[in-house]
Amino acid sequence: MTDDTAMSIDNKHGQELISFSIASQEYCVDVMSVREIRGWTQATTLPASPEHVRGVINLRGSVLPIVDLSARLGLGTTASSARNVIIVVDIGDKQVGLLVDAVSEIFTIDPKTMQPAPDVGSEAVRRLVKGILPAEGGKLISWIALENALTDGLANAA
Repeated sequence: MTDDTAMSIDNKHGQELISFSIASQEYCVDVMSVREIRGWTQATTLPASPEHVRGVINLRGSVLPIVDLSARLGLGTTASSARNVIIVVDIGDKQVGLLVDAVSEIFTIDPKTMQPAPDVGSEAVRRLVKGILPAEGGKLISWIALENALTDGLANAA
């Protein structure tokens, strides 16, 4: 666990996270960064944008960039359908919509249960995954570091 992560977790009450699925895998983010959860809305594509930026949508008069989180994590692009969900999150001073397959639950973790992201020889893994959390049935949930998910291409799209 990094010092930054340790500082963001209230050791007395734990950390509330929201989990979601992408390509049959479970991921989570800090629930405090989530502004809303919406059904899939077709995005307007932007020319010369990165593959993981699906485009933008109109969210109550504001332009909201939509990131295909599956593509951002290197898992391939999502074949969007009415079953998909957009999680609107705050990343720094920007709002971004994350395209995911489905939202699972909100849960609280004990900071002692989080394991560091494994060293698999990829800096991208360490930048995008804050840690790994054990779940019921022997499953593992990757905690996504939203603050590192914003790329230069997305910053320009927003």
